[in-house]
Amino acid sequence: MNSDLKKINKLKNNSRRSNNLQEPKLVERLIKISRVSKVTKGGKKLSFRAIVVVGDENGKVGVGVAKADDVVNAFKKAKTDGRKNLITLPITKALSIPHNVIGDFGACKVIMRPSIEGSGVIAGGAVRIVLEVAGVKNVIAKQLGSNNLLNNAKAAICALDNLTTQSQVAKKRGLNFK
Repeated sequence: MNSDLKKINKLKNNSRRSNNLQEPKLVERLIKISRVSKVTKGGKKLSFRAIVVVGDENGKVGVGVAKADDVVNAFKKAKTDGRKNLITLPITKALSIPHNVIGDFGACKVIMRPSIEGSGVIAGGAVRIVLEVAGVKNVIAKQLGSNNLLNNAKAAICALDNLTTQSQVAKKRGLNFK
């Protein structure tokens, strides 16, 4: 009798947990894993740095960076860091961005322009990965300045964070927009 009650309570708790944890499925894409070292008195200490882009392919994206002693832990830590840094961006019906935008981070500059439907993501390196994970399907992007993957990914995030919709601009200006 007691064991049956325990089983029933366990099933109830499991179903509650599954109902509470209905988050949107996030996609993780690895940009780079690099081996880094720190010189100490006892010699060189090796660790790994992971750069990961996390998003739901429907307007949410974030970049995470983390270091750990092994690759698996670095990837996990970067993934959780990316989830903490998620941003939401507006996507048009043509699965593009609403307007031209420029993003700067460090010595990197990323220019993005909306594109017609069917043109695809025309971008390179880390910027392409960020746009694909964000769910943008038709865009033209150019990266200027440094070729650093992390700074280019963060510049792309800065650019996407600066996107606004017509209704947001109208509200900011105090106008009525239908």
